[in-house]
Amino acid sequence: MTSVLITAFEPYDRWPENSSWLCLRELTRERPTAPAITTRRYPVDFQAAKEKLAQDLKANYDYAIHLGQAPRSTAIRLEEIGLNLGGVHSEPLRPLVAEGPVAYRSELPLDDWAAKLRQAGIPAQVSHHAGTYLCNAMLYWSHYYSQQFALCTRSAFLHLPLDVSQTLVERDEPPSLPAAVSAAAVRLILEELR
Repeated sequence: MTSVLITAFEPYDRWPENSSWLCLRELTRERPTAPAITTRRYPVDFQAAKEKLAQDLKANYDYAIHLGQAPRSTAIRLEEIGLNLGGVHSEPLRPLVAEGPVAYRSELPLDDWAAKLRQAGIPAQVSHHAGTYLCNAMLYWSHYYSQQFALCTRSAFLHLPLDVSQTLVERDEPPSLPAAVSAAAVRLILEELR
């Protein structure tokens, strides 16, 4: 049976919840019977997340789907490229892997997935790269470790808008999407991985 690692993040900054984790919790309420899913919640810390990911990927999953929160996003963003560049916002950007490739591009059919989500009434788009924070790092490291460990794992990163519950305390009414809708999007993608 096809195996999939799905990761999400713990809360960070001013949000007491993370939309990626809320989505993953919602997904596991009615856990799909196929493919075989392993879920993980990662800390919002470069070194700790890198170590956990390297350890988890050694299980040689067929796919790794990483989820992260994108507070200003109006749609689910399927990230195409992970750059070998990252850091905390207040520090200079540095290579994620010394002597590593400049970038990795997901080989998964992101355009097809985005079209399928839109057909289902879920706002989705392909984004050309995942920024320079930890979400980008996860996409980059996932490809890097797959290559370094000679794994069959193919990876994707989905940036999710805030969950509706997260916006209730915000003054500027940022865009949001219910966790149930984000989870439905992940389910539709999982159907493509069987």
